[in-house]
Amino acid sequence: MDTADAPLCARCNSVQKTCCQVREIYTTPGDAARIAAFTGRDDFVRMAPPDDPDYLDQEDDPEWYRVFDGEGRRRVLTRKGNGDCTFLGERGCTLPGDVRPLTCRMYPFGYSAVGLEPDAEHMCPTPLLRPGQALLRVLDMHEAEAEGWRAQLYLEICSEPNPPVAPWARGGVSEEAVP
Repeated sequence: MDTADAPLCARCNSVQKTCCQVREIYTTPGDAARIAAFTGRDDFVRMAPPDDPDYLDQEDDPEWYRVFDGEGRRRVLTRKGNGDCTFLGERGCTLPGDVRPLTCRMYPFGYSAVGLEPDAEHMCPTPLLRPGQALLRVLDMHEAEAEGWRAQLYLEICSEPNPPVAPWARGGVSEEAVP
């Protein structure tokens, strides 16, 4: 297949690393249970601090602090030696859509406990779209479906055993630095 005729994610992969290669993928307790039931494995997650310390700055989304344990770590999918998501195969994700982590299902939408971000387009390489194409249409994404996944994500975040404690309360950032 000519790259010009390839799906958008394949075209993205031809010019840059994809979201499945550069993002740490947080998994809720529900995500982990769904994936374990589907794969029969439990070795696909690990507890790790974020690669990017800016990830800890979630003042605009206090519920997100629940994903972190007392040591500033959260449950993420493991990566292959080359940095790819453990479930990234030659033709994309090897997990069916209803088993994928909720954060993956919502991509490229941004989100918070309040709702979806109004503009998803900045999250993907939109210059790769053909003239007249809209990102969400090409990805077959529907805002109502993504909103349902966002709501489920936050329900599952609330099932984390961690209290919603901001990083400065654990010594990660000084309270003086917080406006």
